[in-house]
Amino acid sequence: MNHFDLKTHLRDAYMRFPESDPRPVIGITGNFEDGQLRLGRGYYDSIVAAGGVPLVIPPVADTDVIINSLSRIDGLLLSGGGDVNPLWTGEEPSPLLHGINRERDLPELLITRLAFNRQLPILGICRGIQVLATALGGKVAQDLSEVKSEKPEVKSEKPEVKSVKHSQDADRSEPTHSVTIGRGTILSQIYDAPKLFVNSFHHQAVSDGGPRLRATAVAADGIIEAVESSEYKSILGVQWHPECLAEGAPLFQWLISRAKAWRQAQQVHDRILTLDTHCDTPMLFPQGVRIDQRDTRILVDLHKMDEGRQDATIMVAYLPQPTENPTEYADHIFDQIEEMVQANAHAVAIARTPADLWRNKHQGLKSIMLGIENGIALDGSIERLRHFAERGIVYMTLCHNGDNDICDSAKGNATHGGVSAFGRQVIAEMNRLGILVDLSHAAESSFYDALDISRVPIVCSHSSSRALCDHPRNLTDDQMRALAAKGGVAQTTIYNGFLRRHGEATILDVLDHLEHAIEVMGIDHVGLGTDFDGDGGVRGLANSSELIHFTMQLLARRYSEADIQKIWGGNFLRVMTQAQTQKA
Repeated sequence: MNHFDLKTHLRDAYMRFPESDPRPVIGITGNFEDGQLRLGRGYYDSIVAAGGVPLVIPPVADTDVIINSLSRIDGLLLSGGGDVNPLWTGEEPSPLLHGINRERDLPELLITRLAFNRQLPILGICRGIQVLATALGGKVAQDLSEVKSEKPEVKSEKPEVKSVKHSQDADRSEPTHSVTIGRGTILSQIYDAPKLFVNSFHHQAVSDGGPRLRATAVAADGIIEAVESSEYKSILGVQWHPECLAEGAPLFQWLISRAKAWRQAQQVHDRILTLDTHCDTPMLFPQGVRIDQRDTRILVDLHKMDEGRQDATIMVAYLPQPTENPTEYADHIFDQIEEMVQANAHAVAIARTPADLWRNKHQGLKSIMLGIENGIALDGSIERLRHFAERGIVYMTLCHNGDNDICDSAKGNATHGGVSAFGRQVIAEMNRLGILVDLSHAAESSFYDALDISRVPIVCSHSSSRALCDHPRNLTDDQMRALAAKGGVAQTTIYNGFLRRHGEATILDVLDHLEHAIEVMGIDHVGLGTDFDGDGGVRGLANSSELIHFTMQLLARRYSEADIQKIWGGNFLRVMTQAQTQKA
């Protein structure tokens, strides 16, 4: 074929039918030098060879441009280049600082942080690892001579080596020193080796990964050569230039694989409806929090819901014990929720039924459902249930951390020996009005009584497994089996103390509790109730923006989309539909 025959090239292009699974698009930050946008061909060639589509992102510090760019990519590659200005981390420039690149700093710090919030996979190379650390709360030494001699997380095989040449004269394709790779890291999974030979072209270096990054490879002199996310995110930074090395391809293949997984999860969320069945955000309303902003004081807001692709949440009016004028107290919370929704009607709406949730999703709106946590909201009056039903509550948690006039609590004093006589009337009226009976926080005696009394399946909106964490708030296997036998659902919660008795819980613990519940009850009786803003949240699932990780983990464990929908609220909505259609 004549290389310059354009018609032949076009004919060949149109003979190819579009791929059923399009290649992931990887945004690459471009270098800026002498008034020109530049990019070494190794970056985009490596992306193409790994199966991706490269898209160069110029250093434009316009947030609208950056956000629109992020909406069009499946992964981000931070390329190499000049130094990061230390003023961005509050440090004065050292005499040893080399040339900075003012055109790149702000755009790249912005895009890194916004990509981090959106859970996009990120690979940082050379300058890119330093941008990662700067953007995510770590520290960068302005010169290698200023790296503090702190003990690195990864031990080098040659700790006696005082220094390594980190700016080689050899060709870029020539490895010039080795790095030791930490066990159980992304790099160890990629290369399956304790050591890797790399090239080196730097004098700045990450000195501290901060709270979000951990060191995963070091040179023989202890200099950090690689970092990765400490929060189970697909984030990896390396100090060398893999695009120039024969052994560099696996890193780009990793980025492409994570970009594919991220895009698959996004596509699943396009088709399913994601419902968190319990959050306590209204408890923080007195602080003046804003749901229309990315508010650092709360775990659930519209921005975080959008980043985590969360469609809906059930916000509860939590009533501490005792509460003066409890009915008015609950009404005030609901008034605040409704005012907040009305002020943001372009983005969110109240939902009362599963049909409302789907309609809101199709209209591009987030949904908030209403619930009550603690039956003292009735203030001893059965008639107030109708009032709250008319306000639109979908469930009421019968008690909290203390016995009340309805039933005994898991942390109570067995006042009634289960559900009280008044509680029996309450459950019957809830059935009649189509309000779900929620038994999270209830004593075992109350649980079994309610299971017998209710003619509609009951729910546990935020309860985990006692077999894995022996806490009275969790459900025993016998309770789970009894709940499933009656058609109910138990929503695994993300509260550290209900996931692990000792130590820090993570997303992996949440999955362990979920899969135990599935093993005991079956896939049709499980879900997720985060308890966000009620002290819920763990590493890997810290707020609404990270909920997409939950789906990525489920996909990695080979759950079908149908089962993922059941877990992500489908089971809970089935019971809600049953309660609402069987009301008197």
